[in-house]
Order: sequence, then structure tokens, then C-alpha cells
Amino acid sequence: MKENDKHKKDTFTVAGTNIDAVKRQNERSGMSYNEVKELIARTSGGHGTGIYSDTNIEEVKRKNQASGNNSQQE
Repeated sequence: MKENDKHKKDTFTVAGTNIDAVKRQNERSGMSYNEVKELIARTSGGHGTGIYSDTNIEEVKRKNQASGNNSQQE
């Protein structure tokens, strides 16, 4: 397909923005804002990041309780 034929099929906004070209550029641009937020939350933790956590809270509580019992016996 020729480059000119490709542009004839593209969709434009009223202001003249080539919607299809923008979509193609976005596909090559890397992570989205929300993907970056999720990556940072998963790797660094912080306030309000619980929705990204894969930690089993009950398991952590059991381990903490077990380690607390072990340290009291020493």
C-alpha cells in the first residue's frame, strides 16, 4: 500500500488532527500514565497503593503473630 493511499483512509478531527496517526504514535510511545502509576505502586509502595498489592494480608498477620510468639519465648 502506498503512503498516500494510507493517509486517504485516515480520520481527521474538525481541527484537522489526524486521529489514526495519533493512535499509531501512542502505540509506540511506551507506558500510559496509569501503567506508570501501577508500576511505581508495585515497586515502591506508598499511600493509597493497596489496590495494586498482591500481598495476602491474612498470611502476613499469621507470620507476624508467629514471629512475635517466637521472640517472646527467647
